[in-house]
Amino acid sequence: MRPAADWHITEDLDDFLSGADDFLRSRPALHTMQLTVMERLRTHGSARYGYGTAGSAQYGDGAALFGRLERAGEVEATFHRLPSRGLAPTPLTPEQADGLAARLAALGHSLPYVTADQNTATAFAEAWQRHTGATPTLRAPLHLYRLGTLTPQEPVPEGQGRFAGPEDHEQVVHWCHEFAAAVDELLPDSWADTRFADKHFTFWETPDGTPVSIAGSTSKIGGMIRVDPVYTPAHLRGRGYAGAVTAEVTRAALAKGATDVVLFTDPGNPTSNALYRRLGYVLITDWAVYDFSGPTPE
Repeated sequence: MRPAADWHITEDLDDFLSGADDFLRSRPALHTMQLTVMERLRTHGSARYGYGTAGSAQYGDGAALFGRLERAGEVEATFHRLPSRGLAPTPLTPEQADGLAARLAALGHSLPYVTADQNTATAFAEAWQRHTGATPTLRAPLHLYRLGTLTPQEPVPEGQGRFAGPEDHEQVVHWCHEFAAAVDELLPDSWADTRFADKHFTFWETPDGTPVSIAGSTSKIGGMIRVDPVYTPAHLRGRGYAGAVTAEVTRAALAKGATDVVLFTDPGNPTSNALYRRLGYVLITDWAVYDFSGPTPE
C-alpha cells in the first residue's frame, strides 16, 4: 500500500523552499506563477515584504502561508497564499484539491479567490464550496502559452527594439498603469509593490526614436522567463508593433538561455492570441481565477 500524502503547511519561507524549490523548478512553465512569487519573496522579502522571526514572509497585513504535499519524502504539489491575496496551487487532482480545501477550512482560513490551471482551480473552487459554503464565481479565464519555435512576424514594422533604462522609468510606469487599467487590474499605490517593479522592459521605437509599444519580462528562474506585460496604446495598434516587441523580448529571453518562455493571454482577445501563435507560442493549459463570496470558515 502506498503511504498517504500529507500537507506540510508553514509560514516559514525557508522551510517551505527547502522541500519545494526543486519541485517548482521541475516544471517551470506550469509553475511560472509560483516561481516568480517565490523569487520575489526570497530576493526582496526583507526590504519589500518584511521578514518576521524564523524567516516568515510578511506581506501587507500578516504572514504568508505556504504548503507542500508530500508522500514518502517526495513533493507532489504546493501552494502559496499571501495575505489579502488568494490561493495559488500547482496542479492538483480533484482528490488533492478536496484534501487541501478541507485542511484549510479546518484551520479557519478564509480565501478571497483561487488562481490556478483551469482543472485545479475548478476542482478547488467546488471543494471550497462544499467545505465552507462559499460561492465561487469565475472572474478571469486565461490561456497559458509556451514558446515552441520563434517565428518573427513578416513584414517587421519600421523601427527597432531598445531596452528601457533608468531614464525611461516614467514612461514604463505610465504604460504599465495604462495596461493595468485596460485589464481592470488595481495596482498598489507604491510602484515597488506592483508586479511590474522587478520586470525588464523593452520598447519598440519608430526610426525617429519614438516608443510605440512595450513588453516586459521576468528574470530567468529555473530556466523560465515569462513575457508580461505587452502593451501598445490604442491609437497605435494594428501596425505590427506588439508583434515586433514581443519577438524582440522573446529573442532576448532565448539569448539568456531560457528553456521555457511563457506568457498569459486573454481568451476573449482573438487578435492577441492569433499573434502569439504566429510567433510560435503554443497553448499548454487554460487558466482560471475564481472569486469566493458568502460563508467562510469560523
